[in-house]
Amino acid sequence: MKKIIALLLVLCLFVPFGVFAEEAPAIKLGQVQWAAHGTKCFAVMTVVLEGDVIIAAHIDEYQVGAGMVGVPNSENGFGGFAEGTVLYSKRVNAEAYSNNMATKAGSTVALDVNYDLIQAFCVGKTVAELEAAIAAFNGDATAAVDAISGATLVDTLGYLQGLLAAAQAAK
Repeated sequence: MKKIIALLLVLCLFVPFGVFAEEAPAIKLGQVQWAAHGTKCFAVMTVVLEGDVIIAAHIDEYQVGAGMVGVPNSENGFGGFAEGTVLYSKRVNAEAYSNNMATKAGSTVALDVNYDLIQAFCVGKTVAELEAAIAAFNGDATAAVDAISGATLVDTLGYLQGLLAAAQAAK
């Protein structure tokens, strides 16, 4: 009898945890290829959602050019690019690419730092909040740049739209 009572007491201790346990929101990954600006490159936008909240975001952009570290196999003729050029990640080549941006456009913030600031702007927002923030810019690229402290990329709005598309594609 004592064993049965002890067993019932132990079971009673576990019941409240099972009854009140809340199911954790699903973790989903969304990724899209996106043209944030122009026609000479493309970005891979990645978002991780917990429920409907963005918990991580990542931007990388790819372009063909010379003097950069190429993606794997690019030095072996992958893609049939012109002699001396490779498909490269702007994030991997952030220092060289940022120096180019500083020389040609007077940029004062490194490319990867800009990407990180845009990503950070998205983290913690729901998909609906990010959508509302983008809608509030009303297509004004300058407003998007101004909304993200420290970011200076004129195509900030395009990057935000790409991250939103990735969040909406999350599965």
